[in-house]
Amino acid sequence: MLPPLREVIARHGLSASKALGQNFLFDGQLLARIAAVPGDLTDAEVLEVGPGPGGLTRALLAAGARVTAIERDHRCIPALAELGDAYPGRLRVIEDDALKVDAPSLFAGAPHIVSNLPYNVGTALLIGWLSAQWQPWWRSLTLMFQREVADRIVAQPDSDAYGRLAVLAQWRSGARIAMPVHRSAFTPPPKVMSAVVHIVPATPPEGVRLAVLERLTAAAFGQRRKMLRQSLKGVPGAAEAMERVGIDPTRRAETVSVAEFVALARAMDAGVGARAG
Repeated sequence: MLPPLREVIARHGLSASKALGQNFLFDGQLLARIAAVPGDLTDAEVLEVGPGPGGLTRALLAAGARVTAIERDHRCIPALAELGDAYPGRLRVIEDDALKVDAPSLFAGAPHIVSNLPYNVGTALLIGWLSAQWQPWWRSLTLMFQREVADRIVAQPDSDAYGRLAVLAQWRSGARIAMPVHRSAFTPPPKVMSAVVHIVPATPPEGVRLAVLERLTAAAFGQRRKMLRQSLKGVPGAAEAMERVGIDPTRRAETVSVAEFVALARAMDAGVGARAG
């Protein structure tokens, strides 16, 4: 029987580090609900980034997962070691910076990634995972973000939250908010609300390269209040592609759907090929 997490934290003298973007979760029922989002984890490989003292790690192990946890805060390692002793052979702890670890090399198959991400690196990690080769090295992403970031990931056109992150997350995967999480659930409570986002990879559209889509959306949303003909002025082939696809150049980026951005990127690529030929 594991001691309560609060007792473990007190015994090891742990406190959430603002510099590391830490906020601890103690609610066992909430943590179990998060661990259940990917589905049945019995004997499944799971990558957890920033486990801290191991609240979510406990829930993942209790759900039957085999967990690889990357934690850069040395203070938390003894508490995680206790969890490893309680679940022999089921927890591997790597003390390092997740931004620097070659995570795919840690797994023979494709793991689920389930994390209460440190807020200061969460978006950077997500973009790296979404920019992986497709089909990606992970099976699904179940990630805690600030609510504002979560809204940007799942945003639809004609909303203030819609932008590059939405296109990147949705053009070849499905993204949804699995549950909101009130700030009071954390210790210490952050200033903002949070939400758990669940992302599942899908078959990407054919004839579209990520690099072209990234360049296109960077220009379009870099000047999101301007008409496309102005914001895409410096992107080679964009004007011709808009004409071929039938996108009105007087529209603004926030009105263009993910599917339309994909079609525009495909047309730009096709135009490059035609000019080269």
